[in-house]
Amino acid sequence: MTRAPRLHAIRPFTMRVVNPVTRRFAGRLPGFGLLTHVGRTSGRVYVTPINVFRRGDRYLFALTYGSEAQWVRNVRAAGGCTLRTRGRDVRLVDPELMMDAKLTLLPLPVRLFLRPMRVTEVLRLRADGAPKPDPVAAPMPS
Repeated sequence: MTRAPRLHAIRPFTMRVVNPVTRRFAGRLPGFGLLTHVGRTSGRVYVTPINVFRRGDRYLFALTYGSEAQWVRNVRAAGGCTLRTRGRDVRLVDPELMMDAKLTLLPLPVRLFLRPMRVTEVLRLRADGAPKPDPVAAPMPS
């Protein structure tokens, strides 16, 4: 069983102080984004500032508070969300929760920063309109 990330203790501070400040610039700068998602039960629209890493037509989010964070649960339940990054909006679909203890999908500086905090989960989404991987066309093992 994996241990929870160590960042839970600072979550209230992040939500009340850090997030309101980062909302002012997160949608315009590289490596940041504003994630718009809808509450599963409330139907309320939320805008969450977040770090984002693009790999081709996929967008990756390190789950610093784990996969039980409300925004993660909302995105997975809805099957997607909208991300504002570098001044443009991207519709993201097909959320995939991935266990990646070594964080190999993320840039090296991010890995080095997050590993001591026990972050092991990544959420990956596909830009809407990008081709889905074709499991039938995948090479067969020899």
